Amino acid sequence: MPEKELGTAKVADLIAKIRDKDDKLRAKAWLDAAEIGASAVKPLAGVASDEDFEVARAAKRALWKIVRYVGRPGADGERKPVVSELIALLGGGQPVNVRREVIWMLSEIGGDESVEPVAALLSNPELREDARMVLERLPGEKSLAALKVALESVPQEFKINVAQSLRARGLVVPGLPCQKLVPTRKTSVKPVESLPR
Repeated sequence: MPEKELGTAKVADLIAKIRDKDDKLRAKAWLDAAEIGASAVKPLAGVASDEDFEVARAAKRALWKIVRYVGRPGADGERKPVVSELIALLGGGQPVNVRREVIWMLSEIGGDESVEPVAALLSNPELREDARMVLERLPGEKSLAALKVALESVPQEFKINVAQSLRARGLVVPGLPCQKLVPTRKTSVKPVESLPR
């Protein structure tokens, strides 16, 4: 059997076992999903919103197994196709719960290629907090630049969140007080702009 057909058969077998009603078979399937790789990402995402909670959870666990497996040192050749498949799932065709999981998966294995698609979700009220936190976690100057741009473009009520991410990345953000330094009770003390570094 050609390698592509063998891969397709493995993915079909994985999905069938993930959907199985036998808890032990389903658990073994997600535990063994790691090495199947990028070809299983989209089919598993399709099952991650299944009406059966246990089936959906098993699909998410299988996705996380794949992500952690390809995130190991020296696995760039396996990581890149999985990242590409995950980025493709960020579009509007996926349910919010799946896109939220995918954003966090990208925080584990993504790099500069993930910044733009994740930053685009800052305009989505349901996903913008997750996108902000993932941009904070993604290494490099590109994610930092995306946060700087976001500070100027996000709605006013969300600016404080983006400012906090910029502070976590080591920048001083004047004009927006740190939430930790804003009084929670009536006081005559004025809020501190930011802590000196």
